Amino acid sequence: MLSALCVGAGGFVGAVLRYGASFAVPESAFPVATFVVNVLGSFVIGLVVGAVDARPGLLSPNAVLFLKTGLCGGFTTFSTFSLETLGLFEKGAWLLGGAYAAASLICCVAGVLCGRLVALRLLEV
Repeated sequence: MLSALCVGAGGFVGAVLRYGASFAVPESAFPVATFVVNVLGSFVIGLVVGAVDARPGLLSPNAVLFLKTGLCGGFTTFSTFSLETLGLFEKGAWLLGGAYAAASLICCVAGVLCGRLVALRLLEV
């Protein structure tokens, strides 16, 4: 039960932060807010995983659930990304849609890698 509450609380925080991010970035043809949220969320999940890898036991299992499954899951927006990509394709903006999809994939994987490396470096024993 506590595990589910940790995920739910993290999801609430992540979702509220995601909602706020939609106001922080001006609208444009390229879905900037979703892109930034997904890259930032990827970096944060990389930090969490890197911290756990560098120092097992540093975070409790419930803290990991709160941060990784809850916060990052509620904050990042893969379903929104998918909908926006489809919308660009449906409007005939094939190049922009393809660039958005490719940049999101590359930058989010790089975000996880960078976050993990930062955590491993900072927590080196």
